[in-house]
Formats: sequence, C-alpha cells, structure tokens
Amino acid sequence: APPRASNGSREGAAGTWLRTQLAPGEVIAAQSGAFERDPQESSTTDEELSRAGSRGGSSSTTPDYGEKRLPQALIIGVKKGGTRALLEAIRAHPDVRAVGTEPHFFDRNYEKGLEWYRNVMPKTLEGQITMEKTPSYFVTNEAPRRIHSMAKDTKLIVVVRNPVTRAISDYTQTLSKKPEIPTFEVLAFKNRTLGLIDASWSAIRIGIYALHLENWLQYFPLSQILFVSGERLITDPAGEMAKVQDFLGLKRIVTEKHFYFNKTKGFPCLKKPEDSSAPRCLGKSKGRTHPKIDPDVIHRLRKFYKPFNVMFYQMTGQDFQWEQEESDK
Repeated sequence: APPRASNGSREGAAGTWLRTQLAPGEVIAAQSGAFERDPQESSTTDEELSRAGSRGGSSSTTPDYGEKRLPQALIIGVKKGGTRALLEAIRAHPDVRAVGTEPHFFDRNYEKGLEWYRNVMPKTLEGQITMEKTPSYFVTNEAPRRIHSMAKDTKLIVVVRNPVTRAISDYTQTLSKKPEIPTFEVLAFKNRTLGLIDASWSAIRIGIYALHLENWLQYFPLSQILFVSGERLITDPAGEMAKVQDFLGLKRIVTEKHFYFNKTKGFPCLKKPEDSSAPRCLGKSKGRTHPKIDPDVIHRLRKFYKPFNVMFYQMTGQDFQWEQEESDK
C-alpha cells in the first residue's frame, strides 16, 4: 500500500532501502547528503520571466484580458522525461494557459513571494486552467511543502521515463553544453571495478523515482498526482493526453488529429487540426543522438534501478514495464 499523506518526517521505505538494501550483485553508493538538490534544467533568467510576465506569460495568442491567477496544476517532473512535449500538447487546449518558460519558483525563486509568481502567469478567463512546468520540483525537498502551503488541492503531473535512458539523455544534454566533461561511464561509478554506482550524481539520482515520490506523499494524496509515461507520450501521444485532460477535468479536445509523427526526429510533432500549416516540432535540443554507452554499464544500471522501479510501480499502482522494454532489446 502506498504511504499515506502526512506531515510527519519519517524516513520512507525507498530511503531506507537505498541505505540498507543491496541491489542484486551491486554495491550502492549511498553516502549521507548524497541526495541534496543540485541544479537541474538550464536556468530561466529573471529577464526571461519578466518578459513572460509583461506579455501574459504565454504565447502571443494569449488574450489581453482576464486576470493572472496562481496555477491550479503543475508539471513537476522529471527532467528529460518529456515535460516539454507534454506542456506544448496541453497548451493546444483552449481551456489551458501555461507559462512557456520555467519559473523555478518553488526551488530557486521562492523568496520572491507569491505575488511575483502570480505575475509570471498568463492571464486567464473564468474556467480556464493556469499551468506551469519546472521539472526540478520533483527532486526538490522543499517543493511539496511549499506547493501544499500555496494550495493543498493543486494537481500535480509527473512525466516519468525509463531511468536508464533518462540518465543517458540527461548526460547527453550536459555533454552538448560542456563537451569537456568525463564520459558517462566515468561519472556513473564511484568505483567501476567494484560496481559502485554513484547515486549522488544527479543524472542517476533523479531516476530513483520511489525515493522522491515518498517526499510528495507526505503532503499530497496519490489521487492528486498523475504519472504520465514518457515512452507512451511518443508512441501514443493522444492516449496519454486523454488521461491528462481527464485528470485536469477538461473536455478531450487534444486528440490524435493534433499529432503527426516526424520520422526524422523520431517523435510526434504538434499541429492544429484545422490548420494546414507545417506541424510544430520541438527544437533541435530535443531528440539528440545519445553517445554509445558500454553495454556492461547499462546492465549494471538496470540492476541498480530494478528494485526502485518495482517499488515505484507498487506505490503508484502502475506498471511502466521498463524491465520488459529492456528485455525486448
């Protein structure tokens, strides 16, 4: 049974597991302080946010009437899971207004206060939902308490993806900005010979979803959290978007006619159904080619993540079939 939401400070099962339970054939690095937050996605600057605020926080199609409201729904994670694709798809819904930039309010800008946060939001009409996405919230210790204190009925969306491929994608993004960094294999281990996984490296740590989820379940019931499959967002975007719209209490307007599969990029692109213009695809920073990783490293990482994946499936009541997906390769 999933942990009950409470404001207690008990250590959760995933944290205990990480400190005491060895994954089969592995030694797990779990030093104290290994799970402290470090920077996630590229920062959204104050200048970008002030520009967003001055034009209503959304795209140029945002109406110049209505009022700015605090968000009723947040995409809280995970980095490199598919959050940008989800945000762009849900913004196609006429009853949703969302900030294009990442406000990073609950992790980096909290001291600026709720009025600053509200001002970053787009204007909405009565009945429309205000949203934002900042993927680093999911791994920020203070975020659940802060969001709960803003509005305890806030709806939360988490896009999750096979943690091994997510880690490689995360590394690939960093590599594109800092070509001089060590190889993935070097960063993934504290000691390669002993098989000592470096769980303090953020690319590895973010994928221990069960550990982070326990923090959220202290404040929010599972019924307020929707878990979206990053894999199915590519293979069946309309199916995943149906779940998102149902969760948000919206009419199912974003459907299969909104998507077109781009064979070059390898993922769906968004188009307006009435419109004959070219589909809008995510930018060149998405769909990068991953570097080739030593198969032994991938094998060790799969073994490392497996007990946490199983725990995550039990906590959420959803089987994301990441192990099955790997056995099919």
